[in-house]
Amino acid sequence: MAKVWIEAALNGAWTRERQPAIPVSVEGIVADGIAAAEAGAAIIHLHAYDAATGRQRDAYEIYAPIIEGIRAKTDAIVYPTLPIAGSGYAGDLRTPRERYEHVEKLARAGLLEWAVIDPGSAVFTRFDEVARGQAGFTYLNPDDHFREGMRIAAAWKVRPSYAIYEPGCLRLGAATAAAMPQVPTPVYRFMFADEFCFGFPPRERYLDAHLALLEEVAPGAPWMVAGLGVDIRRLIGPAVERGGHIRVGLEDRPWGVRETNSELVEEAVRLVRVAGGEPARPDDVREVCARADYMGRAH
Repeated sequence: MAKVWIEAALNGAWTRERQPAIPVSVEGIVADGIAAAEAGAAIIHLHAYDAATGRQRDAYEIYAPIIEGIRAKTDAIVYPTLPIAGSGYAGDLRTPRERYEHVEKLARAGLLEWAVIDPGSAVFTRFDEVARGQAGFTYLNPDDHFREGMRIAAAWKVRPSYAIYEPGCLRLGAATAAAMPQVPTPVYRFMFADEFCFGFPPRERYLDAHLALLEEVAPGAPWMVAGLGVDIRRLIGPAVERGGHIRVGLEDRPWGVRETNSELVEEAVRLVRVAGGEPARPDDVREVCARADYMGRAH
């Protein structure tokens, strides 16, 4: 029976104005992460918030106690995000080193196994903004920023979690990983969307398009289905059948939902089992990743 990774993306940068049910305090994020892990998530992804402003703040001193708090109660893989450059949600575009400063500090402190390292930029305009005649924004990942993240991954053996918004993100990410064999094998996270204009809607034929390209440029690499402003549940069965993994959580759901992260994980566990899989434990994830690293070095 296939061991399927379930990742829980707890909050995102949306703030409670857009996604009212997300956790934002250190204590709330820790409790939510533990609950998601107990429900069956092997991987926990989160954004840190400033308690005074209610906005994302990517600071080591906030992330460290969150990661330590979750890991004190569970063996889950826990990893943070980056400032969403270009959005206004988490400040203006910074230098590469400034943007990744918290990532390197966490890695140096031994608190990171994975990190968000995104190859390529993406259009984050929403369809409701288009209908109202409003401008959206571009999520900016200049190549020097991407390479700074890969430098940190190589130096501290942190696994890149690639967000694949477009085919070009996949091609750039695979080419860079091949040119930097000291970087652990990336995880390719295919980002689908209902509410945003980037990428593909969550349909099987588009998953197959991603997989065909992945087979060409990074055969055998681990992958999962995810997205933003999306109902990813319709792709859980097809992903399991094709040997992939899944991400659920309030970061990824359409804005305004009232579900909890643990409820979304519990439902994902059920759907994985219906599809013939079994939720992976954190050590199952680590074992697959270590095998991928070995195979990459062997080639």
